[in-house]
Amino acid sequence: MKKVIKSAEQLIALQEFTAARIAIGRAGTSIPLKQSLAFKLAHAHARDAVYSELDITCLTDQLKQFDLPVLHLHSMAGYREQYLQRPDFGRKLNEESILHLADHTQANDIAIIIADGLSATAINSNVIGLLEVLIPTLRSAGLKLADITLVEQGRVAIGDEIASALNAKLSLILIGERPGLSSADSIGAYLTYAPIPGLTDESRNCISNIRPKGLSYKQASKKIFYLVQEAFRRKLSGVELKDNAGLLGE
Repeated sequence: MKKVIKSAEQLIALQEFTAARIAIGRAGTSIPLKQSLAFKLAHAHARDAVYSELDITCLTDQLKQFDLPVLHLHSMAGYREQYLQRPDFGRKLNEESILHLADHTQANDIAIIIADGLSATAINSNVIGLLEVLIPTLRSAGLKLADITLVEQGRVAIGDEIASALNAKLSLILIGERPGLSSADSIGAYLTYAPIPGLTDESRNCISNIRPKGLSYKQASKKIFYLVQEAFRRKLSGVELKDNAGLLGE
């Protein structure tokens, strides 16, 4: 029989475990002013995140620590409004970027793609911290990394086109996720084995909510590394590849 929460005190205790808006109280028929203003602020942060831009100069400088070339690419979406209205444009590279990649075709194991997605704020804030844990882990396994790519106005599927052009066996795209009202800085990691243009979501694995107040860099890196190893071992990704690390006691 399910336990029923009966008191406000019980609900307030749950606030320790979630950023969801629970037990916020009420003022007459509405919510208290403080909570109302906090909601509006969170909504403003989410809107700002959607229209935020990659800090290309800062990111490029910070990525130098990994001793990998950094390529700056752009999708077919020429500006933000077009990106939001035409998702298909965000899934493909523009002609200039395609030509740019033609000079970088040496065979590699993994292509790491960094894209703004729906929150460049998330990338600007968290991607370097994640890579500082992840890249040494991948290298320790003897995996060869392709040039890192920074993509403006990109969506998830663009990672497969880029990794294919870079002659990589696996695509790993780190992208800003759709902002929520309590998380405007969340990164999603999508990996695809044997990436080619035109693949759809069932071909990919996703690790979501990567941020300091969500899935930590260390936890996310561990999950990504597990899935990468399994993808190479089984030569597949997507719906047939499950995260069974917890079941194996790892």
